[in-house]
Amino acid sequence: MSRFIGLVATLYFVGCHTAVPDATPFGSASSEVETTSATTSTSSSTTTSTTTPTTTSGSGDVSTSTSTSEAVVSSSSGSVAPDFGDVAPDGCQGKIDIIFAISTEYPMKEYQPRLLAAFPEFAQALEEELGGFDLHVLVTDSSYTWSMDDCALCQDPADCDPNGMPDLCGATIDECDYTMGSGETFGSELGSSGRRCKLAGGHRYITSAEPDLPAAFDCIARVGWGSATPQTFDSIFSALDHPLVETGIELNAPGGCNEGFLRDDALLLLVIIQDSYENWSLGGPYQWRKALYAVKGGDEDAVIALAITADNDITPSLCAPDGPQGQPNRMRAFMEDYLKHGTMASICAPEYGPFFKQVAAKLAPLCDQFIPD
Repeated sequence: MSRFIGLVATLYFVGCHTAVPDATPFGSASSEVETTSATTSTSSSTTTSTTTPTTTSGSGDVSTSTSTSEAVVSSSSGSVAPDFGDVAPDGCQGKIDIIFAISTEYPMKEYQPRLLAAFPEFAQALEEELGGFDLHVLVTDSSYTWSMDDCALCQDPADCDPNGMPDLCGATIDECDYTMGSGETFGSELGSSGRRCKLAGGHRYITSAEPDLPAAFDCIARVGWGSATPQTFDSIFSALDHPLVETGIELNAPGGCNEGFLRDDALLLLVIIQDSYENWSLGGPYQWRKALYAVKGGDEDAVIALAITADNDITPSLCAPDGPQGQPNRMRAFMEDYLKHGTMASICAPEYGPFFKQVAAKLAPLCDQFIPD
């Protein structure tokens, strides 16, 4: 048995950042309770006022301050601090909804294998940081195309229908296979899995019920190369039922392609991997920020994102070691200037495992403080 299969089995017996006897699988145990001891004063009762600045990230955001009054209890009167009960956040309980938006442009031939190699390290890092997790993992190839031009690409004869329509090498496909934002389960390009990925529960995304997490991810994330230019954020917002242009399609609704993927009580993680600049999605960083936070009720700490992409716009650059080239990258502006928890990484790095370990380390504290809608 591989260590990855063993890893997934182990995760069924651990909770999110806590060890509770008889905990149910994948972090469904209750979170730790934080307590704060009251501070008493030997002088007479007084009232102190504190002013706390509050800021939000992103251009044009306004800094505000709020004033709060805090009573100091006098010990000379014999009174004690009142018990306000348990006020610790519920936490995400290890629940994380992840969208991998993977480009299928031809240069991805070099980079997709690095992503696939890094995923087991990501799973291990999640175990180390969270203690256990309950993942939903959806892959989109950032397009609405499906085209198997060479019948030899179909790896499993059971996936093919000689009388299939449309005439795409006889492959058995459905409407979701060419719906923007629908979970990828049948890669059709050169270098793809070339078969229908059978996932636990019949979903178009991985769940905690998956018996072999790395193998399942390898199947759905092996989207191949040689297809359409990515419409990254169009695809992401469609997957989240929050497109910038209304389509009338609800992918997460009952009967939808991604039914049940997005959970109110889970953190949302975006992982974007593309070798080109982000020039084809509707809108821009400001609109993307508004739409993304709206998905999680305006909670900026409920969303975290990692973009592994071209770094030609900065110095030093792994992709352009001779110096910056081309126009500014609006993906960088979005990740670094508009998102509170956004990270940019170079697609030209030899391995991506360290990037995922950094993201996993950020998930643990965000999970602990998360307050579901």
